[in-house]
Amino acid sequence: MKLNVLRNGSPSGLPKLLIVHGLFGSARNWGAIAKRVADSREVLSVDLRNHGDSPWAETHGYVDLAGDLAELLHAEGGGCDVLGHSMGGKAAMMLALSAPELVGRLLVADIAPVAYTHSQTPLIEAMQSLDLNTIASRGQADAALAETVTDASVRAFLLQSLDLRATPPRWRLNLSVLAQEMTQITGWPQAAGVFDGPTLFLSGARSDYVLPEHRPVIKALFPNARFSKIPRAGHWLHAEAPRAFEETLRVWFD
Repeated sequence: MKLNVLRNGSPSGLPKLLIVHGLFGSARNWGAIAKRVADSREVLSVDLRNHGDSPWAETHGYVDLAGDLAELLHAEGGGCDVLGHSMGGKAAMMLALSAPELVGRLLVADIAPVAYTHSQTPLIEAMQSLDLNTIASRGQADAALAETVTDASVRAFLLQSLDLRATPPRWRLNLSVLAQEMTQITGWPQAAGVFDGPTLFLSGARSDYVLPEHRPVIKALFPNARFSKIPRAGHWLHAEAPRAFEETLRVWFD
């Protein structure tokens, strides 16, 4: 599967950095951070399968996602440093566990290698409920989505994946497969490998995605893991505290 990749920066003495987005996201969501960090290295921001401009597939498990990323890195000529957020963090962890030779330093943003009980299916149903044939502007789409999604910031995030230039308008998300695979996305498969490279689990201080009880599981799979939190940030720490996130990213990878 040939994933869509956005490139920033030029080759340097530092390894390339691969950025892997979360559920309903895309490479474009990371554009501002990728461009700033690209002042010192080449940065690859990827669209995962069933997202953005990458191909669609019938499965969306973490073994699949890690395999796609491994294929991409082999095509790039070797390994690099990896940053993954949420679902992308799980994909990055699975990549490191299954193909450790492809990962240098790893940063996992606000997720743990555990199964979660929440579901994002209501957001998928909200997006599927929109009659895109009647929508001509993002404002119209936002108003229609507001009937079921009350959080304006969540709506703004989702609408970044709505392509109004297409005829007819379309979501850049394979919503039916993402709904079908939701238990795979919120879950975590049995992982056989161990990644002993440098790994940072970076969390938002207001988030409950990475808890103290997760640390034994994390340490078993990532024995050299370190932990840090960004104050006054939640799960979307890179959007809520972009400068603090960028500073931590630079310290960790540079």
